[in-house]
Amino acid sequence: MNINWFPGHMAKARREIEEILKKIDVVIEIVDARIPVSSHNPMMDEVTSEKPKVIVLNKRDMADEDETNKWLSKFRSEGLHPVAVNGRDEQIIRKIEPLAVEATEAMFRKMEEKGINRRAIRALIIGIPNVGKSTVINNIAKRKIADTANKPGVTKRQQWIKAGSRLELMDTPGILWPKFEGEETGRKLSLTGAIKDDVVPLDEVAIYGMNFVLRHDPEAFNKFYSIHVNAASDIVEIYEAIGRVRGLKAGGNEINYEAVTSRIIYDIRNAKIGRYTFDRVGE
Repeated sequence: MNINWFPGHMAKARREIEEILKKIDVVIEIVDARIPVSSHNPMMDEVTSEKPKVIVLNKRDMADEDETNKWLSKFRSEGLHPVAVNGRDEQIIRKIEPLAVEATEAMFRKMEEKGINRRAIRALIIGIPNVGKSTVINNIAKRKIADTANKPGVTKRQQWIKAGSRLELMDTPGILWPKFEGEETGRKLSLTGAIKDDVVPLDEVAIYGMNFVLRHDPEAFNKFYSIHVNAASDIVEIYEAIGRVRGLKAGGNEINYEAVTSRIIYDIRNAKIGRYTFDRVGE
């Protein structure tokens, strides 16, 4: 699954980020806790490498808690400043602001040694589409600043946002990198909603998600759909079983396979079956 999806506003946003970084103290990257590596934009590593970084694993309520804790430990060991949040948490600023303070402490101490008083921490917020960035920003600001929608590429312009007592945030559009070389990365991004459904083969995405759940949590899968299958079961048989139970039929008694595909993606994407982390530490 080689996907080329690099709208013009995203290319423009990268150039703008390169310019604004001169005014930035810390980068806050928001990723999806279910795919903390796959939802990280490697293109931005080159641009932001000289800045301390806070990693916000959003949608923690939809991810596997044990895996989230493993990722937090791994990111800390790499010198990053990670935190896992639910973007709708009203106290989210209390979780993010201390990490921004921690990440910039050395810089501000040097400024004070030169006789420069402390000021608000200037933070750049980045993140690919649909990781919940706008929801987090609006919650931090306590008012609607960024547009939100359950689809990628909604935020389009940069803006400064006052947050808490110590932060000034620069929001940026969600940015995807030009090409996904790895098929599995593309499937994970699609399964969690970071890529528009009309640019990927959804049957591959549904089968990937279904196989993942059957490997890691077969009991929950069977209970949710009221069927009896396993990871070795024939895919067509699984589709037909789900279609019969859910009444997803095209005409007569034929199973509507497209409807089953959509149902599987919806159920996994929205954590209806269970909480799963598709990027696993050590894999």
